Amino acid sequence: MTTLTLEVPASLEKDREDTVRFLAAKLYESGKLSLGQAAQMAGMKKWDFAEILGDYGVDYIQYTYEDVVADVERISER
Repeated sequence: MTTLTLEVPASLEKDREDTVRFLAAKLYESGKLSLGQAAQMAGMKKWDFAEILGDYGVDYIQYTYEDVVADVERISER
């Protein structure tokens, strides 16, 4: 894993752990990180991290509208 240094407002220093978890959750949500990678970034076990995703407004299952349409089309072709 690579280290990246971010400058954030001093007010976030006291909430460092929460800030890192938030960033990891949002990177997972955007598809930039897998669940395992996001959990590692947050310093958590994968299943523990999955349990806190809702705290950050992130769904565990990343199933988009486009995924649903594609599945319906595949099923309809049968």
